[in-house]
Amino acid sequence: MVERRALPTPERSRRAGADYERGDTGQITMRDSPLERAFTRNVITQEQYSAGQKYRHHWYHAGLAGQLASFDLNRIFARDLGGFSGMAKTESQLFHRQRYREAADAVGKIGLHVLEWAVCRETVLEQVGYSLGWNSRPQAYAAAAERMKTALDDLCRLWGIGSR
Repeated sequence: MVERRALPTPERSRRAGADYERGDTGQITMRDSPLERAFTRNVITQEQYSAGQKYRHHWYHAGLAGQLASFDLNRIFARDLGGFSGMAKTESQLFHRQRYREAADAVGKIGLHVLEWAVCRETVLEQVGYSLGWNSRPQAYAAAAERMKTALDDLCRLWGIGSR
């Protein structure tokens, strides 16, 4: 039996809809990111899904996800000389930034935009399609899904995933 505090909130459950997975131990894993939904609805293949996961892994570990932090109002005008804002802080971060840049070069500007927002920042595909200039919801979704598939195919070729 899963403890009540381990369950998702009603709002979170409503957002996920049927896109979640309950394990043998009762652990609930939400599967409602655009990449996960595209995979479960057979919009993308297993190889494309793996490439998207790898891309997001490099993006996150490169330190590009940002930080969840608050402002220190006592230091608003103080410089943080040890912060090196914009630079990689570790060799691991540098490695992941290099892999991310290689991927960004391989997919092009539009592919980069779609992957950044749909795969990394988990913005729904309709919204990504609207940002590409489409006005109707079905066209926006279709355009974003096609651009995402093309970019993921490029990543599969770059990283040698599957038979592409």
